[in-house]
Amino acid sequence: MSGGVEWALHCCVVLTAAPEPVPAARLAELHDVSGSYLAKQLQALARAGLIHSVQGHSGGYALTRDPANITVLDVVTAVDGARPAFVCTEIRQRGPLATPAEACTAPCPVHRAMIAADEAWRAALRDVTIADLARDVGAGAFDGVRRWLQ
Repeated sequence: MSGGVEWALHCCVVLTAAPEPVPAARLAELHDVSGSYLAKQLQALARAGLIHSVQGHSGGYALTRDPANITVLDVVTAVDGARPAFVCTEIRQRGPLATPAEACTAPCPVHRAMIAADEAWRAALRDVTIADLARDVGAGAFDGVRRWLQ
């Protein structure tokens, strides 16, 4: 998973506390990260329909829907894509004891274990929402964020 996922998740959590759209530069400053780097993550979130940009004097970014309807997996997929964490390269078909391709009619045990792990990982991320993360951060921390954003 890329570092961009962490930044994107933090931004989504912050946006739950923002009374109005937050400029990208302000989010970058809050997280002490490069504006151009964060802009890439925000663009990925926008392309996925998780946030949208608001133009004008009080413009910035806002969530497109209730944070209870945005999962951590939604954010991970938006930033890193939907490809599986493991890609089998059929190692068993290589080397001096290679298994012929025609004998490889089912995934090997390594491949099956990695697929099961990927499915469990995705299920766990699907079960946590941005609202859950925001709730776990706590109201006290959000009070400081709200004051800082204003």
